[in-house]
Amino acid sequence: MTARNPTDDSIEPYLEDLDARLDPDVEDALWAQWVRFADGQFTGEVFSPRRLAAPPPGLDWPAVSVNQTLDDVDAMALQQLKTCSDDLAAGCGALAAVRCNYGTGILPSLFGAELFVMPDGTDTLPTTRPLAGGAAAVEAVLDAGVPDVRAGLGGKVLEMAERFQAIGRRYPNIGRCVHLYHPDVQGPLDVCEMLWGSGVFLALVDRADLVHALLDFVTETYIAFMNAWEGLVPPAAGHAVHWHMMHRGRIMIRDDSAMNISPDMVDEFARPYDQKLLETFGGGAVHFCGRGDHYIASYAGLSGLNAIAMSQPELNDMETIYRNTVDRGVALLGLSREAADATLAAGRDLHGLVHCW
Repeated sequence: MTARNPTDDSIEPYLEDLDARLDPDVEDALWAQWVRFADGQFTGEVFSPRRLAAPPPGLDWPAVSVNQTLDDVDAMALQQLKTCSDDLAAGCGALAAVRCNYGTGILPSLFGAELFVMPDGTDTLPTTRPLAGGAAAVEAVLDAGVPDVRAGLGGKVLEMAERFQAIGRRYPNIGRCVHLYHPDVQGPLDVCEMLWGSGVFLALVDRADLVHALLDFVTETYIAFMNAWEGLVPPAAGHAVHWHMMHRGRIMIRDDSAMNISPDMVDEFARPYDQKLLETFGGGAVHFCGRGDHYIASYAGLSGLNAIAMSQPELNDMETIYRNTVDRGVALLGLSREAADATLAAGRDLHGLVHCW
């Protein structure tokens, strides 16, 4: 696969290729399969859908590195739509979907956090550096008030959304079949860690009042940003696409930072703020990397939690995970096939609520 020449600004042949290969009937049938799963109506053991057709590309789609996309909306579009092209050719059951892919630092950048871009060869999304100054920097952020949602990377995200929408208007099958899902705005506790740095974990004990003030403020900003996003990209009724999968509700919250603290601390510093987001945006899903079995029981009681997207099942007591997800009607998205097969071999009922690729 050839790399894209950054001086070549013509992506039209690739858009024409994808638009010609997208069959609305095939994509509608796949969507209907996902809706049945998301609504708890799938009756098989493990949900792993496939498309009814696998049309190959009519031309060689180029590789586009992450860094090429950061200042080039067409490079971003090409990179994201290439995933849809690849999924079509493979005939897999991944929903055709794209996002404004600027990394984990989108929300922290609104507060002035400095962007950290990896070397091009790593082909890794950027993040942000913590604010210099620890607690004093946090107090300054609070004093400044809710930031402009177009500050930092916010403007780029919304500009990219407009570019995707313009493509969809010009290419009707892309516009109908490719879903634009919300960007990576993390979760309130994750954003606090990115702004404060690792010192936030000591502050949970030493400056709990200031941490709560920051969490309140980040949650308010999160809602303001997502309101701006939904004003530009209206959400679908009842279901949302994220990472080419589907869940009920509208948001996917990240809770990677929660793995580092006790269940009691999760109850105090993470759960209430996630609950507010779920209530505000009609429910949704939660993602975590690493170990989450120590706090999954707390999260199982969140109102509006419809799915969990976890990685690394080998780091978790999966029986604890299952008791607090599928046994309570909460779907598991993107679980490894190895983990699911081992569970089924042991005779454990997954209630038709586990998705694997």
